[in-house]
Amino acid sequence: MTKPVVSRESFSARIWRKTLAGVGVKFGLIWIALLIFCAVFAPFLANSMPLLMSKDGVISAPVLEYLSVEDAWILTSFFIALAVYRLKIDGGKQILWFLLGSALAALLVNSFVKPPVLVIYDDFRSAAYTQVDWKIMPPIPYAPVDYLRDLGSKGLEAPFATDGHTHLMGTEENGADVLSRMIHACRISLSIGLIASGIALAIGIVVGGLMGYFSGIVDMLGMRLVEIFEDIPTLFLLLTFVAFFGRSLYMMMVIIGVTGWSGYARYVRQEFLKLRKQDYVQAAVASGLPLTSILFRHMLPNGVAPLLVAVSFGVAGAILSEATLSFLGLGVVDAPSWGAMLDQAVKSSTFNWWMAVFPGGSIFMTVFAYNLIGEAFRDAIDPRLSDKAGIKS
Repeated sequence: MTKPVVSRESFSARIWRKTLAGVGVKFGLIWIALLIFCAVFAPFLANSMPLLMSKDGVISAPVLEYLSVEDAWILTSFFIALAVYRLKIDGGKQILWFLLGSALAALLVNSFVKPPVLVIYDDFRSAAYTQVDWKIMPPIPYAPVDYLRDLGSKGLEAPFATDGHTHLMGTEENGADVLSRMIHACRISLSIGLIASGIALAIGIVVGGLMGYFSGIVDMLGMRLVEIFEDIPTLFLLLTFVAFFGRSLYMMMVIIGVTGWSGYARYVRQEFLKLRKQDYVQAAVASGLPLTSILFRHMLPNGVAPLLVAVSFGVAGAILSEATLSFLGLGVVDAPSWGAMLDQAVKSSTFNWWMAVFPGGSIFMTVFAYNLIGEAFRDAIDPRLSDKAGIKS
């Protein structure tokens, strides 16, 4: 008889291994990674200006000269995230270091990055940029707000319908390249999903943790507050704020986050009610540790697993909310959005299929990917599907 071997694999490592075992979650993670790549390197993937060029022996990089403050901050934050990920510290400290690094990057970028106020994309097709020794253009040689007036664009045109310059996904109503706008729109979807869910998660952890730890009157008052916020119709609240205060991506993030924390609070409350009687929690209380240390350093890491499932679904819901507003014509106006492009599919007398297939397909694939990741986490965390006591025979 073979002697059982006790696994020394940590709980988080086991959950991550079981999550990655499925095919669906791998597809979801690949899609999200592709969106992140497009969002971070959008100026280098789709732009009307050369990445590098040489004129009269002088080498320059126009794309860097015209890099916006937002572009520079996103790039810097991405590399800060990679650097922090390589540090051999626990997850909470990694998040803290990343937030501090991103805040410092925002200050430096706003101080030192000064792009030209006005960008005329027609100039990049003039003799100053065409009669050169050599130049390297982005894979998609059109900026998202380059309306190609000098090329005689006629607005909505199907893929490959224009002679002389190819648009793989056609053009939108103003003549801009759809593929370029699709790439840059990844930023809207990812940012509103992650930031809105982050706000909701922070509120939910604090409120749910206090309810679960103290129980009694605190729990009763907290649950009444949860029920109030669960009854708030987020979409109609967004419509009201847009009508009164105008369109703002940051306002959408805050409203979705402030109204979406109740589900996270329920999860945390449920876990903390089970954990507060555990021996290690009682030992932490007897040792005189501060409440924040007991809640967030000792209890939260042991009750965070169900939150991973809820967060994945919450991100998908936030993306759908923004897409719905943009489809109704109430989204952001100064940046490309999948929902706004989807609205153009039915604006004219004919059905513009490319404006429905590509933006609509991207919304579907993104929400589907997050749902696949959430389902995989749920299956990995479910004790009925996990290995018994971590023992392998």
